[in-house]
Amino acid sequence: MTEHLHLLHILHELQQKHRYISEKSICEVAAQLSLPVSQVRAVVAFYAFFYSTPCGHYHILFSNCTSCGYRAGGTDLLRLLSQKLSVNIGQTRKDEQVSIDETSCIGMCDHGPSLLINGVPLVHLDAEKIEQMATLIEADKPLNGWPPAWFHVKDHIYKRGLLLDSSLSAGDGLRATLTRGREGTLTEIIQSKLRGRGGAGFSTGLKWRLCQQAAGEAHYVVCNADEGEPGTFKDRMLLQQHADALCEGMTICAYVIGAYQGFIYLRGEYRYLLPHLQATLMHRRKLGLLGTAILGQTEFDFDIDIVVGAGAYICGEESALIESLEGKPGIPRSRPPFPVAHGYLGQPTVVNNVETLIAATHIACKGSAWFTALGTPASTGSKLLSISGDCAAPGIYEYPFGITIQQILDECGAVNVQAVQVGGPAGTLLDQTAFNRQLAFEDVGTGGSFMIFNQERDILTIIHQFAAFFAHESCGFCTPCRVGTILLKQGLDKIMIGQGARNDMAELQRVSELVRRYSHCGLGHTAANPILDGLQYFSQAFEQRLTPYDFTARFKLDAALQEARQLTRHDGKEAHLEQGQD
Repeated sequence: MTEHLHLLHILHELQQKHRYISEKSICEVAAQLSLPVSQVRAVVAFYAFFYSTPCGHYHILFSNCTSCGYRAGGTDLLRLLSQKLSVNIGQTRKDEQVSIDETSCIGMCDHGPSLLINGVPLVHLDAEKIEQMATLIEADKPLNGWPPAWFHVKDHIYKRGLLLDSSLSAGDGLRATLTRGREGTLTEIIQSKLRGRGGAGFSTGLKWRLCQQAAGEAHYVVCNADEGEPGTFKDRMLLQQHADALCEGMTICAYVIGAYQGFIYLRGEYRYLLPHLQATLMHRRKLGLLGTAILGQTEFDFDIDIVVGAGAYICGEESALIESLEGKPGIPRSRPPFPVAHGYLGQPTVVNNVETLIAATHIACKGSAWFTALGTPASTGSKLLSISGDCAAPGIYEYPFGITIQQILDECGAVNVQAVQVGGPAGTLLDQTAFNRQLAFEDVGTGGSFMIFNQERDILTIIHQFAAFFAHESCGFCTPCRVGTILLKQGLDKIMIGQGARNDMAELQRVSELVRRYSHCGLGHTAANPILDGLQYFSQAFEQRLTPYDFTARFKLDAALQEARQLTRHDGKEAHLEQGQD
């Protein structure tokens, strides 16, 4: 497989060219790649960045994240722009000049309200900028003529630690690896006790060992750069500033497990980083650090390809990511077998995230003792955090494991804090009584998101936004998640508008437990976390919205009959229920 022939890339080019993907294009692509038409059609339908009807010449997607969303500045910027351009949200204007919709977090949480325009991030939105955008669009001004500062994505790094304070030259980790040998390097990784930085915390050394020992015609290394958890943006900085160390970590892993091919799976929202990553790969090939006979070792061949996703949060789950790599919808696989034995194309595959692979490079170069000198016995080394929300300095912070929540809040300038969401919506919602807890796998684990909410925030609104996020991002494969996340959102809808009764809180608890216990993959297992945490720590936020009745219907009967009245064109007084009967 080469980069330009990947199904997702071909479909992306068609989307860019025609602003949608037609049924004719689907058939042509299927013939070109010798794939079933049904598979290509399913891929187009699965990914959020592919459309079956034309988008506008200016296609605008506002982030709806709690930190970088269109309401983060206190004004509904999405509605403001749609009004100025006279376009309905979720539709394309009749002249096909512009289309506007919302999307999940785009990883710009340290840049205020943000959006994607034709796939390019535009940051630091406010009402004045919205006004200027509308003028530029109506004047049909090309994006390269817009103010460059609008598109400038800066890396706000406020605290450097074990990884960010260390410098490596390209090849340092590889040379140390070749000197130490395969087994010696693997032993060093195991002794470092490095655990996956994506949140699950599986032993990296053990994963490499299991893959190395698994039988297969080929072995693969995959970097999971599909950072999609709302509130997380540390990988964006690592991909921009530490791409060399990332590629080196993949190459070291390849040497240990015997892989000849690797992939970086880059999230679609970070497509703007693609030229930089391609240049890094090219440079490493010129240095003899990728390709054939790496560093003169005649039996050491390895190269890396990049596959860019197309807007699917679930592809951050490793088996869903592998499905996507194979040109299919990103639906998680049933496990076992696990990817280390049966991964990409059914072959043994290591999937590690960006931060993990960079840490492996440093460990290979500096040794396990250097790494274990920091952290806790069960959580060695450091953790990069993407801090956003109500604090003076949102950005990247690197801390040794064992740091307390309160210490972090003090350093980033957060005051009057009501709650902290650690690990994104799938993580843990904490109130003030838990701020003395430690960031560590054995206490509060995290993939890197650290969202802060002060006392002025409506915590129930935040929980409701998280529930809407999971209902939207569920891949729909299994009933507990597909139906359960919708029921959870609807239950919160009811409480939010003041129609919830006390039994609705009990129902939320019951459905949450069902979703968590019976769902197919990690998305469903964690989708109810914010609701369960909210019921436990912020029950007063729910109770304040409840009605005094023991039971209220989920819908208004008279309103539910509106569609029937429209169809029959019978909307007189007699077609309405009397007040009080609904």
